[in-house]
Amino acid sequence: MKHLFSFKNMLLAIFLVILIFSLTACGNNLDNDNSSEQNAVNEKPFKVGVIPAQNKGNMERAMDKLENVLAKALDRPVEINIYSDYQGVVLAMKYNKIDMAYLGPLTYVQVNNDTGAQAIVTQLINGEPFYYSYIIVPKDSPLNSIDDLVARSKELNFAFGDINSTSGSLIPSIQFKKLGVYIDQENHKFKNITFTGSHDITALAIQNKKYDAGAIDSAIFNQLVKDGKIDGEKIKVIWKSEKLFQYPWAVVKQTDSETIKKVQNAFLSIKDPDILDVFGATGFTLAKDSDYDAIRKAAKETGRLD
Repeated sequence: MKHLFSFKNMLLAIFLVILIFSLTACGNNLDNDNSSEQNAVNEKPFKVGVIPAQNKGNMERAMDKLENVLAKALDRPVEINIYSDYQGVVLAMKYNKIDMAYLGPLTYVQVNNDTGAQAIVTQLINGEPFYYSYIIVPKDSPLNSIDDLVARSKELNFAFGDINSTSGSLIPSIQFKKLGVYIDQENHKFKNITFTGSHDITALAIQNKKYDAGAIDSAIFNQLVKDGKIDGEKIKVIWKSEKLFQYPWAVVKQTDSETIKKVQNAFLSIKDPDILDVFGATGFTLAKDSDYDAIRKAAKETGRLD
């Protein structure tokens, strides 16, 4: 019996050793699986959608550089896509096709309302996070003020930018509504209304006298003049809005705080003129949702936000 007991003890010891090795192996495999999953997350591209602020060629060169800046900060691949219109970016964020978007203030409050996306960064113009809506006309136009424009509206072809643009559509349309010459694209007192789709197209159209007047983002207008893409001597500004808070970069609602901080720090570090110039910016600063309350109010007043 003594030998039998020893044999049983030996078998039990062997079994325990095998069990320990098995559990250790499983633990290692689990750790490897977790590590693989984490690596997979890190390798998944951080996708960014951008509205068309200027012509696509200029923006593509700048966005290639911005991809590198963000990829280094996040330690993962970054893909930035320039959409053909504002609505494309809105839908991409709404249906979780992108992680972050560069939006106009109007499109931001719409996306925030629909998805809970949050503004985290915006650009600085001469050290301030503000810009304006301009109404521009050819230099030799007899129009010298918005009152002149309203008085002669029935003779004029007017160009808005993108229909979802804050400075190129929302703000000037509110001003025209107050002055009694505009309700919407079908109900107005102009000879003709056009939406050009982008600020640079509007500027060139006014310079070339294709339209009598147009609405444009002040920062982009000034940058186009600075870069020689339009001739500032051939255009004059006849109206300037109140201050508007600059275009936000917004992340989807579920973005973790660590990622947000890394993205913010990456933007704050940007000094590359190729990136800054495409936005007419002198730098970047932090932004928050409440910065866009005035735009949110305007959007509600015009029926563009529930």
